[in-house]
Amino acid sequence: MRIEVFPMGPFQVNSYLLTCKKTHEVVVVDPGDEAEVLVRLLRERDATPTAILSTHGHLDHVSGNRVVQDAFDCPILMHKADLPLLEAFDSQAAAFGLDLPTPPAPGGTLVPGQPFSFGECSLEVLHTPGHSPGSVTLVSGQDAISGDVLFSGSIGRTDLPGGDIRTLLRSIDEVLVPLGDEMRIHPGHGPATDIGRERRSNPFLQPEMRSQFL
Repeated sequence: MRIEVFPMGPFQVNSYLLTCKKTHEVVVVDPGDEAEVLVRLLRERDATPTAILSTHGHLDHVSGNRVVQDAFDCPILMHKADLPLLEAFDSQAAAFGLDLPTPPAPGGTLVPGQPFSFGECSLEVLHTPGHSPGSVTLVSGQDAISGDVLFSGSIGRTDLPGGDIRTLLRSIDEVLVPLGDEMRIHPGHGPATDIGRERRSNPFLQPEMRSQFL
């Protein structure tokens, strides 16, 4: 699977194109504002995405869903626990002083334990709540698309609706860390990292910090 990242929009959200190297089928993950960039690139490649996958329902990660779906008529999938966030999209945008097109409703759900397949690739869907109730991490081989769960040197914020720092830290402890030190993390913002690096140096994964919350 080829992973391409495109930081976009005022929040510099990492939007991803995942491509099966054998069949060239594509999925789009978290298209942000400026999703026209993805549409142009996909059309240049004569590629129609199989689906749009949302790691969670915060506005920066779903604001490009309508642009991509209008261009390619592909289904949107996300965890059902984040549907209330999507329904509150206009309020989310207004809180940041933004006027963005309301995303369409998902046409399906990402269900933990039920892999999502495209081409000859398969994405394992892991439920990693805490940043939002329905946050998911998508895993293929040694690569994990983690949304806003774990960043290089930090973790996702928990002061937004549905956030909870204890839940987030448990998701990292119980779901991400067991994936192993070599697992590459492709986060929702900022550079890629790996579990080993974060386990050793991320302040939020150190005992002295964690004792304040767990």
